[in-house]
Amino acid sequence: MAARTADMPLVVCLGEVLIDFVSLRSGVDLAHAPGFQRAAGGAPANVAVGIARLGGRAGFVGKVGRDPFGEFLCATLRGFGVDVAGLVFEESALTTLAFVSLTAGGERDFVFYRGADMLLRSDEVDGRVVSAAGLFHFGSVSLSREPCRSTTIAAAEAARRAGCLVSFDINLRPALWAGEAEARQVVADVLPMVDLAKMNDDELAAFAGGVPLPEACRRIRARGPRIVVVTLGRRGCFYQRELDEGFVAGFRVRAIDTTGAGDAFMAAVLCGLARGGVGNVLDGGRDELRRVLRMANAAGALATTRRGAIPALPTRRRLDQLLRSTTRSAIPPGRRARG
Repeated sequence: MAARTADMPLVVCLGEVLIDFVSLRSGVDLAHAPGFQRAAGGAPANVAVGIARLGGRAGFVGKVGRDPFGEFLCATLRGFGVDVAGLVFEESALTTLAFVSLTAGGERDFVFYRGADMLLRSDEVDGRVVSAAGLFHFGSVSLSREPCRSTTIAAAEAARRAGCLVSFDINLRPALWAGEAEARQVVADVLPMVDLAKMNDDELAAFAGGVPLPEACRRIRARGPRIVVVTLGRRGCFYQRELDEGFVAGFRVRAIDTTGAGDAFMAAVLCGLARGGVGNVLDGGRDELRRVLRMANAAGALATTRRGAIPALPTRRRLDQLLRSTTRSAIPPGRRARG
């Protein structure tokens, strides 16, 4: 684990923490998976661990069942140095599980067994944990059901009032929503309270597709975010803010499992913001922002080289090794948001 800087702001991540059961064989759907490997997961939890592994300060707010999986997840987060003061145990529901496989077409096949994560109530969120943060991060999974939806929105509003940078990963999982229309509306409703919105190109297409990538990002930014970042897999990422926009190249690696790659990317972005100063990175010169995004591309690439999410999150040492390499993919201009 990288040495932490004591005065780096705390990044608080709120949302789901769960058990990922990852197929032992790539290139098959879940129905044909021969077996599974257990791993701690859940996007906001992955981000928290990713920040800690890169030397940042991270705390987690969420809920698990009072069961062996819940105890395992708590111990895992704590073992990586994440502050778990905001983790709540639920007596009446089991810990959430997800089964994950990578199909022959390169798409991830998911099945979720929702449990305790969606039962987090506002009165269970310690306001002192949120107010202690310099950056607050959440995703869309915790918005897909009540009471966690209202809890997430209330916590994000409180973080914004406290002066935190608010970060949102759209991280769309259609199977968890009552329908696409509901997902689109809820996401649109929370964007005005967000400073940084991150999504992949498929997610951008779901909310602003059918137009060139820059225009799609402008439509998202018009709802409130100061910056929009779109991940493009091995091709890197695209960013847009009021000052400028552009592509940042990705890294070529031998990928075996893409689970958690976006979370590794997000962790590196938030760690870079915390280390470099939010204002300096988001509102400063182009070079500093691109440096942070290049680091994030490297983190996302490294996360694909091992199975699972948390087990694959890179350390600062592995990240620095890849950043020193010169083998980067080229990104053609004119990328369009699909839809």
